[in-house]
Amino acid sequence: MKNKIDILQTKIQQAHLGGGEARIEAQHKKGKLSARERLHFLLDENSFEEIGMLVTHRSTDFGMEREKYPGDGVVTGYGTIAGRLVYVFSQDFTVFGGSLSETHAEKICKVMEMALKNGAPLIGLNDSGGARIQEGVVSLGGYADIFYRNVQASGVIPQLSAIMGPCAGGAVYSPAITDFILMVENTSYMFVTGPNVVKTVTHEIVTSEELGGASTHATKSGVTHFACINELEAINHLKKLLSYMPQNCEEIPSQLPYSSSDESRPSLSLLMPENANQPYDVRSIIEEIADVGSFLEVHKDYAENIVVGFSRLAGRSIGIVANQPAYLAGVLDNHASVKAARFVRFCDCFNIPLLVLEDVPGFLPGTDQEWNGIITNGAKLLYAFCEATVPRITVITRKAYGGAYDVMNSKHIGADMNYAWPTAEIAVMGAKGAAEIIFKKEISSAEHPEEKWQEKEKMYSDIFANPYRAAERGFVDEVIDPTQTRTKLIKAFKMLENKVVNAPRKKHGNIPL
Repeated sequence: MKNKIDILQTKIQQAHLGGGEARIEAQHKKGKLSARERLHFLLDENSFEEIGMLVTHRSTDFGMEREKYPGDGVVTGYGTIAGRLVYVFSQDFTVFGGSLSETHAEKICKVMEMALKNGAPLIGLNDSGGARIQEGVVSLGGYADIFYRNVQASGVIPQLSAIMGPCAGGAVYSPAITDFILMVENTSYMFVTGPNVVKTVTHEIVTSEELGGASTHATKSGVTHFACINELEAINHLKKLLSYMPQNCEEIPSQLPYSSSDESRPSLSLLMPENANQPYDVRSIIEEIADVGSFLEVHKDYAENIVVGFSRLAGRSIGIVANQPAYLAGVLDNHASVKAARFVRFCDCFNIPLLVLEDVPGFLPGTDQEWNGIITNGAKLLYAFCEATVPRITVITRKAYGGAYDVMNSKHIGADMNYAWPTAEIAVMGAKGAAEIIFKKEISSAEHPEEKWQEKEKMYSDIFANPYRAAERGFVDEVIDPTQTRTKLIKAFKMLENKVVNAPRKKHGNIPL
């Protein structure tokens, strides 16, 4: 018996070494952790249970039968984070560059299926050169098997992807289907075709970092939601991100203990500039409304004219969507619309209530916007709000103009509660533009056109540049003192916690993609 135990221990030791100590050291020199070290920092101490440790590939072409490693380049299993069950896979770059083989894919698919059956989040730590070319179409089939399961799990369990190294070719599509992507600066890359192929086909000379690095995808493409300084920061972000989510779509996020006190926030009455055209940072409002230190911004450096992220209100997990007047005056454009729509749909999938802070002058005009699909992209955000059945509350802090007023979770598209500050301006457009259109003839024929224009602008502003017309119609439920915003929101979300919506029976909607 002892001899058999010794054989087992030898195999376990081989599996723990992956591609060997020299390759692990090479990872460390690049500032990267090994596959098992990543799981050590991610999961609660001693909670990890490995599945498929001794699996090896089946390939016999190109001499592959002479080179086998237990685990075949991916560590899979389950464990806990803050006591919560999660399923994980961590690709091992020291084994064939983390390339995906038939058995590598089977291991990932197994934990994906277990996560789905048991209603627990799935976390993937990606560090792979792509398909294992020695296996040909078999490895491509393995990717498709993973993609299919990603889609089956979408909206059922949270799926989080951390890119810890290269992620190229077909490998990029699994993270792209998941709910959130985190990348590490200078060591992780995502692209469908690498720099060499780009140079051959388009004659562009570009580095891996420029083409698909963390900074590129955090600011230009919006592919990644978080760009982290190092792997430990990425792992800590994964843990924090997960804390706002439930285990699955049938549960609600856990609520932290909270002792209520005086919830008024006097500083909120001081944040709004006297000049309606003067910018301010909406994060200052979020920080006053939310529980202290609870706001986790998503997509911080992409489409900065809208701010989205998770926060807590009296211990309750909520999603926040806020126009950002400090960037492009908070206008809605193509990127902002898609960014916000994706976030709204995630929150709705997982029973996370939505708070909208509205200060929007409209949609950004111009040929660039029109030719790049602002009609369908703006409709994505409209569709996402209309479709959402979670508790939805809007606070109009200042401007709510034109079609953007409708889109930003208005009463007309199903918002549960709509509040407005006294500084709110709810109208088809700004007073200056409206006066020019309505009183065009009168202004042009006046002895002093500029003075007449200003007179008519003030007239329009006095009538419409306030929240009271909307309140008279019931489109705004209450005009509130800004200092009482947090108090009102806590009570309203509590009131809405048992909300039920019976939507029409359908297979699925057809969102304008």
